[in-house]
Amino acid sequence: MTSKRWIFLSLGLLTLLRLWLTTSIELAPDEAYYYQWSLRPDLCYFSKGPGVAAAIRLGTMLLGATEAGVRLLSPLLSLGTSILVYLFTRRLFSERAALWALVACNLMPILNVGSVVMTIDPLSIFFWTAGLYSFWLALEHSGIREEGEPGAGWSMWWPFTGLLIGLGFLCKWTNGMQLVSIIALLLSGPRLRRHFRQPGFWMLFLVFLIFTIPPLVWNAQHLWITFSHVSQRGGFQSEFQIRPGEALSFLGAHAVVYSPLLFLAMLGTLTRELPRARDHFKPRFLLAFTLPLFGMYLLLSFKKAGEANWTAPAMISLLVLAAADWTERARQAAWVRRYLGIGMALGVLLSVAVLNVDLFRHAGIPFPYKRDPSKKLRGWRTATEAVERVRVASEKELGLPVFLIANGRGLASEIAFYLKDPRQEGPDHPPVYTPESQSIEDQYSLWPRYDEFVALKPGQRHPDSQFTEEGGINPFHGRTALFITDSGGDAPPSAITGGFEKTEFIACVDIEHFGFRLRQLRIFRCANYRGRAL
Repeated sequence: MTSKRWIFLSLGLLTLLRLWLTTSIELAPDEAYYYQWSLRPDLCYFSKGPGVAAAIRLGTMLLGATEAGVRLLSPLLSLGTSILVYLFTRRLFSERAALWALVACNLMPILNVGSVVMTIDPLSIFFWTAGLYSFWLALEHSGIREEGEPGAGWSMWWPFTGLLIGLGFLCKWTNGMQLVSIIALLLSGPRLRRHFRQPGFWMLFLVFLIFTIPPLVWNAQHLWITFSHVSQRGGFQSEFQIRPGEALSFLGAHAVVYSPLLFLAMLGTLTRELPRARDHFKPRFLLAFTLPLFGMYLLLSFKKAGEANWTAPAMISLLVLAAADWTERARQAAWVRRYLGIGMALGVLLSVAVLNVDLFRHAGIPFPYKRDPSKKLRGWRTATEAVERVRVASEKELGLPVFLIANGRGLASEIAFYLKDPRQEGPDHPPVYTPESQSIEDQYSLWPRYDEFVALKPGQRHPDSQFTEEGGINPFHGRTALFITDSGGDAPPSAITGGFEKTEFIACVDIEHFGFRLRQLRIFRCANYRGRAL
């Protein structure tokens, strides 16, 4: 069997392993949060488009409300990205470079984690890679490149590229940066600038604009909250200050999630190929899809370090370029082969560490839980079972049902997913609420809340004279809740103590793993909800 067949057989087995892993690891808080989105389809959500919610809804329709259902598309999207990377690298360079690009992208921790966990990243990376390849084909088929003879300037790949960028944009806003990359590339040479006078580019742009309509309509109905969130999250609202340590932290995070030696290899390719991009089209094309997004977040990191996954789509084209560069170097020097081999092996170890550090502990290698990234993926089912036991005991004692409030969206979503009896107090109500707030903090602020007043039914009267809102009543008035927190502290926050007549600590739940505490839940009984004074 040829090495090519071995590699693709291994990719198929790896995909099956990833599908199995989706069933054996509990949901991360973000996954549970997005699952709650999927139960309430909408044009857009607080911080992101509808892509991840639609993907999870499709998976759970096929496999049910399970970890495997939530994550079904993640391994499949990773498989699709891997095949696209292989095909794209082979088209630009060689079969050998394509095979090594395929191997490398499946050994990097960030892509491995995204192959099991269902967040916006596997969707974003897939559509970015597909858009990258599609745009290359658009240039090829239209016949106008910086090299070669002019042609008609049109092919169906142009609107198809707009479609892919638009779909990616609905999954992650940064996918829209591909338009910046395309414009920058087309401005880089006289032959390429001819595309601005051809219908292809404008069809691409028009198709993309169609996909901006749902988020714009939704935001117009919700105070443009996404724009405010993205601006705050990216640090655009604060004063610019130069903090070199933050930038080093940003690059250090990249070194960890891409494997340190492989990330250094990609940076080496970047510095070598940047001068060549002036006269050679392939490096110019690939760097045009790396530098705008990566450069923007690197610049912002001098103020405050962002997350390494924010630049993940931009690293695909750099990976393709690095695979071609280092494949040629590996032929000429044994030390390069050893360097890349160690880098890939380190990538495997880091991938295992992120998903399951217990493998190291079983091997006798101690690893502190404080630094364990995989602790977010375990202990939630046990924690929820404990919460349900406390709820049953409280309801038996009071003789009345109680409702649940968690201190944040992550804990609320985890408990809601793993509850055996996920009650809903009304249509579209989440099974677990977050504390009331006057500001919009996340998607929970936009769903029905326990502090809201609802319209009276015809003939219904206020049950209590203290209600002053005309035509409205709060159905939670006078009820008891359980407040669950994993943030420590001796008392609930003022949002809870100010809304209930009395709060009392009733339970402490330690979630342990191999004798070490993963997290601690503190549960408070909150009696007689009366609402906070404005």
